[in-house]
Amino acid sequence: MQGLMQDVPLTITHLFDRAEQYFGHKEIVTATGAGVERTTYGEWAARTRKLGGVLDTLGISAEGRVATFAWNTARHLELYFAAPCSGRVLHTLNIRLFPEQLTYIVNHADDEVIFADKSLLGLLAPLMSSFERLAHLVIMDDGPTSGGDEIPDGLDANGVQVHDYEALLAAAEPVQWPVISNERQAASMCYTSGTTGNPKGVVYSHRSTYLHTMGAMMADSLGARESDVILPVVPMFHANAWGLAHAAVATGASLVMPGPDLSGPAVAKLIVDEKVTVAAGVPTIWMAVLPELEGKDTSSLRSIPCGGSAVPKSLSEGYREQLGLPILQAWGMTETSPIASVCHIDADQSLLSIEEQADLRTQVGRISFGVDARVVDPETMEPIVWDGESSGELQCRGNWIASAYYDDERSSESFTDDGWLKTGDVAAVDERGRIRLVDRTKDLIKSGGEWISSVELENEIMAHPQVAEAAVIGVPHPKWGEAAVACVVRVAGEEPTAESIIEFLDGKVAKWQLPKGVIWIDEVPKTSVGKFSKKTLRDAHHDHLMDQ
Repeated sequence: MQGLMQDVPLTITHLFDRAEQYFGHKEIVTATGAGVERTTYGEWAARTRKLGGVLDTLGISAEGRVATFAWNTARHLELYFAAPCSGRVLHTLNIRLFPEQLTYIVNHADDEVIFADKSLLGLLAPLMSSFERLAHLVIMDDGPTSGGDEIPDGLDANGVQVHDYEALLAAAEPVQWPVISNERQAASMCYTSGTTGNPKGVVYSHRSTYLHTMGAMMADSLGARESDVILPVVPMFHANAWGLAHAAVATGASLVMPGPDLSGPAVAKLIVDEKVTVAAGVPTIWMAVLPELEGKDTSSLRSIPCGGSAVPKSLSEGYREQLGLPILQAWGMTETSPIASVCHIDADQSLLSIEEQADLRTQVGRISFGVDARVVDPETMEPIVWDGESSGELQCRGNWIASAYYDDERSSESFTDDGWLKTGDVAAVDERGRIRLVDRTKDLIKSGGEWISSVELENEIMAHPQVAEAAVIGVPHPKWGEAAVACVVRVAGEEPTAESIIEFLDGKVAKWQLPKGVIWIDEVPKTSVGKFSKKTLRDAHHDHLMDQ
């Protein structure tokens, strides 16, 4: 017997229609080099429909890839919806990738047009001659920058036609969106950060984005709602801004777009001035923001989602002590759209001591509704018991989890024969389904036959009052095969010693896990998405212990 319910395609158009019809009065704020710009969802929707007309005028094919090279702005949000709602595919380009990686993904995705912020053209201009199919470049004026207002030469290489965004929009007619009957049609694509080899393309469908948006609206997830003022500091070119751009539009939440200035003072000012309720970003952002919020009115804040890399316990507790609001740790990947778990404290756990709750918040939380997860031995694929201690490779599946990479032979390496995503994370899961990440498989350190978690050591070291940042790497050791070394950034004006760092760890971790050395650095190198680049550190310091 079949159910007698209507079958309406789950498409991004529905999200747009809600914002246009119900929330036209709500505000979208963008911080630019010229100051704060304000618009409404009603004005945004009208411009987005005209942008659909621009794509027609430019002759972008029915399923053509529409690339963006831009900061978080209202214009970028117009592209977020005009491309998929018109049946095309949005392709967000990561502005922090290496030049050869950008060339690879533009050509691999067959991008037909790039919409680029003027302030970023200096990064794009040298690469224009390497783009094979690109026919159009549309320049979006994002205001004055420290680099000046001159347009670089070479943007028209290979016959690419160069346009002004506002001029195209002024000449365009608004369009009605086509009916998208196939909810599994591609809506957008995003490439991984490419820390090993070329970036890999993840293609999101209308259906997956719709369902992920609903997931982001759940109370036990990010809980996006109409009353929110959402500040996505996480870039729109990275994993769909964690779904917050779509969720804000769907719920009618006000949006605050940070533009190019992601410094601690700039982000803190937006939080205070715009009365932000939800502010999402990676740990390095919140390290810089916390001191800027001291003494400021942050009473509007209800949630600080944080992910991308492990949230140090000291950082989360710093926010709890100063703002009365600990960081909300979440976990996901480009391949998981990305929300796959969120760390809320259970009702009975709210009765635990402050220290016990702080320990729980170092986890990445319970597996999200809509996602299945398992932990297995990566060699035998045998399941690992969920006791909170036993660890193995974390694998996921679900309606917003990738099933393969776009046109890439490496798919077989990252997906199991029975359809699960191999996340590359080593994790332990407890009986409540709460995930504790042990480390990335490539960052685990095997010393004397025993595994050391770099994440655990980093969390402990960053609690040291004289430490600003720390990354732990494994390097070759003549006796132990591999040993842990701590790469440490001092707090300005402080002079901790290597001995004081090791002594601080004594009693917090097993003695055999203690770092065999400390390297003082000015800054922990970051990947294109703001994570610690431990590969860079390993390459630079691989021989550090070989004479010991």
